Amino acid sequence: MPSELDEINHRPELYEFYTAKALWTDEYTSKQMLSYHLNGTVDIASRKEAFIGKSVDWIASKFNVGANTKIADFGCGPGLYAYRLAKIKAQVTGIDFSKRSIEYAKEFATKEGLSINYVNEDYLEYETDESFDVILMIMCDYCALNPSQRKKMLNKFHALLNPGGYILLDVYSLNAYDGREERSMSETNLLNGFWSEDEYRGHLNIFKYEKEKVILDKYTIIEPSKKRAIYNWIKYFSPEELKKEFIETGFEVDNIYSDVAGTPFDSKGTEFAVVAKKT
Repeated sequence: MPSELDEINHRPELYEFYTAKALWTDEYTSKQMLSYHLNGTVDIASRKEAFIGKSVDWIASKFNVGANTKIADFGCGPGLYAYRLAKIKAQVTGIDFSKRSIEYAKEFATKEGLSINYVNEDYLEYETDESFDVILMIMCDYCALNPSQRKKMLNKFHALLNPGGYILLDVYSLNAYDGREERSMSETNLLNGFWSEDEYRGHLNIFKYEKEKVILDKYTIIEPSKKRAIYNWIKYFSPEELKKEFIETGFEVDNIYSDVAGTPFDSKGTEFAVVAKKT
């Protein structure tokens, strides 16, 4: 029988396990994630507040956002983009499977007198009769999906967009992949108690899958009453590879930028953004 340490350090097959829901729907970790979303001084769950404002201004200009513009924000979190877009009269739908984030977003919208359609659902399963002019997927959410999930999302986006509609999303670049190394670490209350309100032992194993340009951050959390593993898969892209995925699902790439605020593309950057048009 493998030892507990062997199990902790075991490298799984690529995309063998999928635990994204556990991170965003767990009562304790969803609270932690919401606090990161709302901390406008750090780039963790959401971008810094100043960048979000700059990004929304660019989105409004790029896509000529007005009172008749219908926008869907996939992975909207607590609505940091959605409420700003609604303030400039866009008709916004936000989808996220964190109940805590959606509840916060709804309460904030009510307080601000904004009409926003928030949906608490896994966006992989989201279906609607609505159609949209612009679809957003921001904070590199696309990188957390495996190939079949990415294809499913792009096909869904194509079906949901009006003719001539646009997608805006961002991803991690190969420069970011090259900057990471395989390693392992273990400490009490890893990540400053992020994983549990009780004391625990946290183990982090970082595995690189060179051929596919995927990195796995595998967290094993050992508490007195239970043990669990969280698998955070991250895909890193070249512009050419990302363009290919869009073209194969019926889009044409309008432009590549360094970020979702329209900064000109930098080949040395650790992220980039793509605007693609439904053909």
